[in-house]
Amino acid sequence: MSLQKEINTILIANRGEIALRAIRTIKEMGKKTIAVYSTADKDAHYLDLADAKVCIGGDKSSESYLNIPAIISAAELFKADAIFPGYGFLSENQNFVEICNHHGIEFIGPTPDVMVLMSDKSKAKEIMRNAGVPVIPGSDGAVESKEKAIKLAKEIGYPVILKAAAGGGGRGMRIVENEENMFNAYLAAESEAISAFGDGTIYMEKFIDKPKHIEVQIIADKHGNVLHVGERDCSLQRRHQKLIEESPAPTLETKTRERLLQTAITATKAIKYVGAGTYEFLLDSDQNFYFMEMNTRLQVEHPVSELVSGLDIIELMVKVAEGKELPKQDSISFNGCAMECRITAEDPVKFYPSAGKITKWIAPGGNNVRIDSHAYAGYIVPMFYDSMIGKLIVWGRNRNETIARMARALDEFCVEGIKTTIAFHKEMMQNDDFKRGVVHTKYLEEKMVSDSANKV
Repeated sequence: MSLQKEINTILIANRGEIALRAIRTIKEMGKKTIAVYSTADKDAHYLDLADAKVCIGGDKSSESYLNIPAIISAAELFKADAIFPGYGFLSENQNFVEICNHHGIEFIGPTPDVMVLMSDKSKAKEIMRNAGVPVIPGSDGAVESKEKAIKLAKEIGYPVILKAAAGGGGRGMRIVENEENMFNAYLAAESEAISAFGDGTIYMEKFIDKPKHIEVQIIADKHGNVLHVGERDCSLQRRHQKLIEESPAPTLETKTRERLLQTAITATKAIKYVGAGTYEFLLDSDQNFYFMEMNTRLQVEHPVSELVSGLDIIELMVKVAEGKELPKQDSISFNGCAMECRITAEDPVKFYPSAGKITKWIAPGGNNVRIDSHAYAGYIVPMFYDSMIGKLIVWGRNRNETIARMARALDEFCVEGIKTTIAFHKEMMQNDDFKRGVVHTKYLEEKMVSDSANKV
């Protein structure tokens, strides 16, 4: 049976900058786009760039962008051949993929079976271990009780970290320094996991102090070919939310990089993955890396991989969905350094959300500066969704040039009417630790504590 399937019309089941990003690539491929929107997004300008647009529900995500019947109805109404999910919302919803398949609509992403394998982080860890991927020492599956947690922590050695099996974004997560704190930490993690995900399953890992967060972008086709698009350093975070990402990772040794990339390719083949995905690893101070999780979707930070490789990852995703073969790995060359700053509608110090009307918007430009954003002067940032309003991405021949270009672009970036994190990113471009590439996942939390102590 032929794997080839021509795709002519694609419904974009998302909003904001990623919807606009997808529209641009899909139109350049000569295909038609269908944009869906909620009542809160009815005035978004990118909707008019699509070949068709349709309202799928009310302001809340549950009424619109998570409304599977409405999205499927829109796809059938406009005779969509495929659905592009972007990230967030339904991008990793196995039921949605199965429903798409049932209606004969190609889901531009992996199969539901692989999604299930990777969605439970404790099960994913076991699968990766069997595939020869280094994993952080921890529980084999769920830790069913507080008593078992105490016993296992003694075997692993403190500190340990408790994580929600169905979790993400730092919710359902607790670091435990000693046995005295385990009881309360377990109850807190379990309670938060139930509240956030409806699933209180907890697993345990050895806690790695001051790690770097390194991830590998891969894409695999239906013919068994796997392509890596390099690695990204996403270590600068606040409460497990990424703020700045870059490629290549600045402190990664060459031999470690080679092992990391090959490990991701081997793991992808082992699970028979199809589509774009990202492996997330923790890197310790001795250049040992450990599997954390796999995201079975496009990542927010994919543009930095595009700028260093010259590839369009969304274009490749569509071609994979059509059954086409990927280019060979040795045909891809990686050049220079790319960096992305996430621009969010938040207070730049306390990171409180700042919804409202943008009264002034002057985006930066110049050589090797890219802005992925759906915002503009007059745009009203709704309070119902993620606070990200854009991504500023720059490329340079080396990391120093990239940082200088990013600093210059941030100086040009002017947004008024709401608070944004532009000022935070300006400060980081002048930060000596960041310039040396030595920040880790807990750097900002430690810096805030240190700054507060110095003020006393």
